[in-house]
Parts: sequence; C-alpha cells; structure tokens
Amino acid sequence: MHLGKSGLAADADREPENPHWGLAVNHRDEGDARQLRADAVPGFEQTLVSLERLLGPDDPDTLVAQNNLAAAYRDAGRLAEAILLFRLTLAARERVLGAQHCDTTTSRNNLASAYHEAGRAVEAIPLVQQILAVRERQLGPDHSSTLAARNNLAAAYRTAGRPAEAIPLFEQNLAACERLLGADHPRTAASRRNLTHARQEAGLVDQVGGDLQDDGP
Repeated sequence: MHLGKSGLAADADREPENPHWGLAVNHRDEGDARQLRADAVPGFEQTLVSLERLLGPDDPDTLVAQNNLAAAYRDAGRLAEAILLFRLTLAARERVLGAQHCDTTTSRNNLASAYHEAGRAVEAIPLVQQILAVRERQLGPDHSSTLAARNNLAAAYRTAGRPAEAIPLFEQNLAACERLLGADHPRTAASRRNLTHARQEAGLVDQVGGDLQDDGP
C-alpha cells in the first residue's frame, strides 16, 4: 500500500507542510501534482471502501487511504469533505497511535492546512501549536520540519489578523536560516520577506521598509 508522493501512497500521507504555507514552492509542479490527485478521487474512494471492509476502519493502511482521499478532495476544491476526513483520520490516529506519533502529527498538519486553505485560520492555530511543540521536543528547534511548523504557525497568526504574534516566530526562523543557510539563501530571503510583511501588518514598518518603531536611546 505504500506507493509514491503522487497521492497514491504513504509518502503522500507523510508529505511535509502544505507548500501554500511554506517559504518557497515550484507552483507549476505542485499544481500538476494536485491535479493528478484530484483526478484520482474515484480511485481513492474505491480503495478506502475496500480497505475498510478488508482491514477495518482503524488499520494503518486504511488510515493512509483515508488521508489520501481527503487530500484528493482538497485538491479537487472539495474542502468541506476534505476537512471531515482529515478530522476523522486525526481522531483515529490519536486513539490508535497516540498524540506524539509522527503519523498523528502529519494528520494534525493536514487538518490545519485544510483549515488554513478554507480561510479558517483560527481553527488551524491550536493544531499548529501542538505540531510545533512536538517537533521542537523530538527534532530540536532548528530542524527543517520544526522551521516549517514554526513558519506555518506564524502564517496562521497573520491570516487570523494577529501579526504581532507572528513576528517573534518569523524572527526565530530568520535567525536560524541565516545561521544554517547563510544570508543569501532563497529560504533565508523568504523568511526575511515574511518577517517584513508581518511587521508591516503590525504597523512597525512602513511600506518602503522604514522603521516606525522607537528603538529607544
């Protein structure tokens, strides 16, 4: 059952943060992959029905298939159906695998991503807070997955109209990128832009980058 990242496999189930949250993405490649998954909805539906009958609803392979169907619904623009299935998958994995398991964290991220895409950032925030806490504890503060989770939480805060809460997260990510990747790396540049946008939204810089904050003596 563990096929490739096209959405026909466990790799799709374990894909990293939705690139719409991320710092950089090849939008053409991502769009092609999404279209493939959307076109495959009937096959995913049939697979899930078969595995539920053969293995039961809580078997790990059934949950992979359920996640993949949810991702296909999302990519087809059927966000309400995607959110429902992502919620069911997360609940099952928390029950069967535990809250700290990597597959549970992936399900939590998938649900948060779907909420964010549906314009429901407030509902995404507590999920991404949990993801960040787990990844900082398990992987450390500077691991790429931790940086992605921190970026996603900051993005959710921005979308929810809370840029002041996003700023320290973007600052932490920028410092890590500068230290690990260098000042001129594309990911570092993207982190810098994210921080600038959040500071603008919080009224701390003007639109041409002038600092409006009194730094004191």
